[in-house]
Amino acid sequence: MAASQIPNLSLLRRGHGRPLGRGRGVQPNIPTTATSGEDGLAKDKIIQQTDQDATVSRLSAVEAGYFDDPFAKLFVTSEAQRRFPIINRGTYVRTAAIDKLILSFLAEPCPAQKQIISLGAGSDTRYFRIMTHHPQLPPFAYHELDFPSNTSQKIAAISRSSRLRDLLSSFTVSQDGTALDSATFHISPIDLRTLPLFPSKSGETLPARPEALNAINPALPSLLISECCLIYLSPQAADNAIFYFTRCLFPSSIPLGLILYEPISPHDAFGKVMVSNLAARGIVLQTLKRYGSLEAQKERLRMYGFSEGEEASTVDDIWEMVGEVEKERVAVLEMMDEVEEWRLLAGHYCVAWGWRSGNGDGDGKGVWDGWKSGRDTGLAKLTG
Repeated sequence: MAASQIPNLSLLRRGHGRPLGRGRGVQPNIPTTATSGEDGLAKDKIIQQTDQDATVSRLSAVEAGYFDDPFAKLFVTSEAQRRFPIINRGTYVRTAAIDKLILSFLAEPCPAQKQIISLGAGSDTRYFRIMTHHPQLPPFAYHELDFPSNTSQKIAAISRSSRLRDLLSSFTVSQDGTALDSATFHISPIDLRTLPLFPSKSGETLPARPEALNAINPALPSLLISECCLIYLSPQAADNAIFYFTRCLFPSSIPLGLILYEPISPHDAFGKVMVSNLAARGIVLQTLKRYGSLEAQKERLRMYGFSEGEEASTVDDIWEMVGEVEKERVAVLEMMDEVEEWRLLAGHYCVAWGWRSGNGDGDGKGVWDGWKSGRDTGLAKLTG
């Protein structure tokens, strides 16, 4: 949730639709699917640059005291900026919710090693935070996939930091600087729009695995993460990317889960201005209309094959799940004058998660037990 996405509520009350964001003259129907030529490359670059927006927002929340992330500043390449309190709180709730789901998956007893695959990971620091704050967890593999331009920047940052290098112990970097491999952490360059299509007819040979995904073990219980990644793809490309993992790469016998973090509700006044603000920067949320509600997100998870369980909650609802002691701690960090704005903004973003246990007799059947126990209450109580 970048600052330029916040609609001006006083304008909304007067019935105007003028965006508060930067940029001018960019039409809201710009496609961001893979295209050829300079125009397509320029649009891709705009999307790739959203990673720094998220990184600056994360650092802002960390410096304000919302959560501990000693690695956030190591990946900021632009000027650090203090975000509005509602942005900092949104970053905190998003991070706490996704962290809780991931840690629940990693903590469940399982004879097999587990695996996390982060789509469009950018400069995310989650692997390093988990390794630092939760050393008691059993070993797991962590894969990050993103555009080569983003992976090369992240690898360069890792190479510059002795602290990050020490956490990886030893690692190798590809000659072009876009791929990194260590014993448990991997960064791989790939455009998710280029993933092979799932065969349309039964009996057809499954497509060959892209070389960038060779480090992923399709026999391990695995969790996919998309934090505002698939939203930038066309609905067809976004669906195909997940279908590649659920139908091609991972056999149906393997436990598999998916966490999504995305905006919703594009059709009300607030949503329309939010979309317009982003369009003014050349950013189009292509799957938003198709998956623009909590129910649509849950149906999406079922369509992908996560039929054993699927849940979705707005950031606003998740904030209400935060424990009272933690709420009090967060409340004193910054003065929150924009209560109405917070409720509106937080109600237009959601976390959705779904899972399948697999139809085989192998290891990992219980890796989603923590998720199942909270089905009736979403994430149950978040304590930060």
